[in-house]
Amino acid sequence: MREPNCNRKRNILMIDDDEDLSFIICEMLESYGYYAACARNAEEAFEMLAAQTWHLILLDINLPETTGFELCRELRKVSNVPVIFASARVSEDDRITGFDIGGDDYLPKPYSMKELLSRVNALLRRAYGAAEEEQSVCFGRICANLISQTVTRDKQTVPLSLRETDLLFYLCRHKNTPIPKETLLSEVWGAFSTVEPSTLTVHIRWLREKLEENPAKPQYIKTVFKVGYMLEVSE
Repeated sequence: MREPNCNRKRNILMIDDDEDLSFIICEMLESYGYYAACARNAEEAFEMLAAQTWHLILLDINLPETTGFELCRELRKVSNVPVIFASARVSEDDRITGFDIGGDDYLPKPYSMKELLSRVNALLRRAYGAAEEEQSVCFGRICANLISQTVTRDKQTVPLSLRETDLLFYLCRHKNTPIPKETLLSEVWGAFSTVEPSTLTVHIRWLREKLEENPAKPQYIKTVFKVGYMLEVSE
């Protein structure tokens, strides 16, 4: 029997122009509870990175019209999303370059599905492990379950939009830590999203209206002067 996957609902983007391989990898990842999608080139990748939140990227180096190295350099300007380079280029110089520009792991092709899954699981544990070990973050009458991605007040479900949910759970995973507005926009709306900062302000207000006892004087979703926002929770 397959063990339950605590990282389910994590979004994984594979950037590789090998369509057959990408299909097989995405099918395998989805069979283990992840959401997986593929971009065949940098243009498609930028569009998908701007459209939604991704929790891990599998990145080939040899891409049409550019390289995975260049794409990673651009990505690191706006996001710290974990990146695994998966490439047939296996020289020491290529591996060093991959790590130097912000890659988190380097997997040479050809690789086994078992090893890829193991590395994906390990990197997600390192990146989000603290959040996964703690199943829920509760404050006041609100409880946010980090595993099932549900929010309740007095055990009754609180209806949140998809973006409100993403925003709240990002704050939950980094509770008691001031998060810059730029980071929230990048990590919640997408690395290359062009949404205005006012969009974040509006979503914070909506969250407060749904979760705070007095939205005008929030106890938990705090504004951090000249920084951004923070979910303040008693330890």
